[in-house]
Amino acid sequence: MSADFDTIFNYNERAVFEAVAAAATQHPHLSGSELLADIACVALNRLPPRYIRHAVDFSFYLSEKERHAIEVAITEAVDFAFQFVLARTAMKARN
Repeated sequence: MSADFDTIFNYNERAVFEAVAAAATQHPHLSGSELLADIACVALNRLPPRYIRHAVDFSFYLSEKERHAIEVAITEAVDFAFQFVLARTAMKARN
């Protein structure tokens, strides 16, 4: 069996990383912080994996409604993750 498993990835990873980076501009105190990786992890754990080989093919087969639903889900997951991680960090700082 010859398979190129290196070409398989979770579409949501790239989209979440981009969304976290974009949202991080609203939180300049997190610039360069490892908390951004924690935020990405929390967001990804709230989303179903969407394994693909080629992003172009994935986008081609999605309807506009499906594409919008994915964008909304990613935005909501990232918003939740920022709130969750920042709240946990604040609670930890108080102790």
